[in-house]
Order: sequence, then C-alpha cells, then structure tokens
Amino acid sequence: MPEVRSLPVPDGLVGERVDAALARLLGLSRTRAAELAAAGGVTLDGRALGKSDRLVAGGWLEVTLPDVAPHAAPAPVAVAGMRLVYEDDAVVVVDKPVGVAAHPSPGWDGPTVVGALAAAGHRISTSGAAERQGIVHRLDVGTSGLMVVAKSELAYSVLKRAFKERTVEKVYHALVQGHPDPSTGTVDAPVGRHPTAPYKMAVVAGGKESVTHYETLEAMAGASLLEIQLETGRTHQIRVHMAAVRHPCVGDITYGADPRLAERLNLTRQWLHAVRLGFEHPATGRWTQVSSDYPEDLAHALAAMREGAR
Repeated sequence: MPEVRSLPVPDGLVGERVDAALARLLGLSRTRAAELAAAGGVTLDGRALGKSDRLVAGGWLEVTLPDVAPHAAPAPVAVAGMRLVYEDDAVVVVDKPVGVAAHPSPGWDGPTVVGALAAAGHRISTSGAAERQGIVHRLDVGTSGLMVVAKSELAYSVLKRAFKERTVEKVYHALVQGHPDPSTGTVDAPVGRHPTAPYKMAVVAGGKESVTHYETLEAMAGASLLEIQLETGRTHQIRVHMAAVRHPCVGDITYGADPRLAERLNLTRQWLHAVRLGFEHPATGRWTQVSSDYPEDLAHALAAMREGAR
C-alpha cells in the first residue's frame, strides 16, 4: 500500500514552492518531490498541487509516497564532492556532502554513501540488510561530515558493537540560535517518533535514552557555535535536543528554526556538521581519529553571522 503522510503546513514553509518544501520537510530529493507533485501525489486541502505552487498558511498537506519495489536495487551512482578521508582493508571513512543518504530507503531515490562507494569500486562488508551493507551508523541527508563504513565482516561486527557500547567518539559542530544557558551542559531526554508528525522526532515519554553533551565555542549576536559530543545516536538527536532547549540549529526549519534567518544566510539545511570521528580500529585496536572542515555553505553562513555580530 502507498504511504500517505498528512500534516498541517508548517509555519516555516509557508510561501515555499512545493518541490523545495517537500525536499526540506520529508528528506526527499527535490527531483523526487517534483515527480510526486506531477503524478498528483501532493494535495493541499484536497486540491492537487504542482511542483511550483506555493504552500499557504493553515492548509492541510497530504503527500502520497508510492510503494517501492521490494527487491529493486538502485544502480550505484558516483557522488560529486564525497571525499575519502581514510581507507584500509577493514574500513573506509568518507566525508559525506549534504543531500546524500547513508543507504537506500523507501521514499529516497537520491544519492547514497553505499551507492557512491560501489560506483567507485570499493568493496564493503556484506553484513547487515541488503541495502545497508557495511553501514554501522548514519548521518541525516541534510547533515554533512564523517561516516565510517565497514569493508570486512570482522570490521562490521566490531564497529557495530563499539557504537552500541558507546566507545566511539562522535563530535559535531552546530550553529544554534541564541545562547544556551549554561554555556556548557548536557541534554538527557528520551527521543522517539513525534506523536502527531511522524516525519520527525521529538522528546517524548517512553522514547529511547538520548544523551547529548555540548560546549559553546563561540557566541555571536543571535547565535552560538557549539561543539557537541554524542553518547547515543538516535535519529535527529542533536536537532531534537537543541530544539527542545529552545536553541534549534540555524536553518533547521523542521525543528523550529527561524526561516528568515536561514534565508538571510542563504542556508537551505540545518547548520550541523560531523567534524571529528574516533574509534578503535577493528583490526589493529589502535585509536583512529579523523576530522573534517566545514563545507562551503556552512562556512559562508558562519562568516555571515560573525560579520553581522560586528
């Protein structure tokens, strides 16, 4: 059965084109969103929308996602801008650009880390679900930065255990609205599926244990640059926790960020980047650490915020 997602038009997406809004809201590629609209799969208050129509305040949006063939394996596709940071016989660490998913999934037909590695001829572990082979952790489509992928079966099992036992160092930088008080602290709040908006997550009673440590690196007018270290790795964890303490990531419209600020900074996604990743090498046991610079869009937005603070 096709999946139907129904929700009120979020305030932050009022006035947005349908294709751009769905790309941001549901994690679809903009091309995929346009195709859904062309097929009549997007309605507002029961009226079919085209890809260039604008969302209006107070409307009820319905998006019909067609079934995905259960055995269809997307062809490997190279990803421009995806950089290999480290590689040996056991693991490969990539610097994932924005707009790339970790692996194929229903509703996503855009580029993936798995597909890009396959297209480049890199052998990865065959452990895990068919579409997730070698994947031991994930980054959101709209989050850039470092991911480690297992190339051997041993590496897959060792790294999966390391992530489960929280021995992996996962460090992110986030530009958030406002100034967290205290400037250094921990958010310990359970995260689960949002009770009324299933396309996103929320702090909910009965959710999974989620712990986020943060430290303010720099404060500027209207925003703070944070270094964030995760104990757990829940879906959207940083975005949910920062929104819960009323300091959403700049540009994160889905979780309550100011769309006017995002527009001023020419930012079309959340300001969040996985800057450092450290783990015991699954074959040698040696501590292995890699780092990543900010991509151009985030560097530009940060510079603009700093300039505005002067």
